[in-house]
Amino acid sequence: PISVSMVMEKHPVRYEESMNTVLIQEVIRYNKLLVTVRQTLNDLLKALKGLVVMSQALETMANSIYNNAVPDLWASKAYPSLKP
Repeated sequence: PISVSMVMEKHPVRYEESMNTVLIQEVIRYNKLLVTVRQTLNDLLKALKGLVVMSQALETMANSIYNNAVPDLWASKAYPSLKP
């Protein structure tokens, strides 16, 4: 994930620089997406190895990846896209 403190240091939130506020919000949102993607991929890998039981959500995610589609678990945290 991207360090929010580093971004805030480089681009401080000031009245004159309103886009910096948007930047901070986007970094926070992107970090949440990265955490979700990393966690779900690690869980899927463990399930494929047989270390944990594969849940319905993980199976649906694996099928979405196999079909070259964005998994619903990621789409709920991601930016809107026209790609199915």
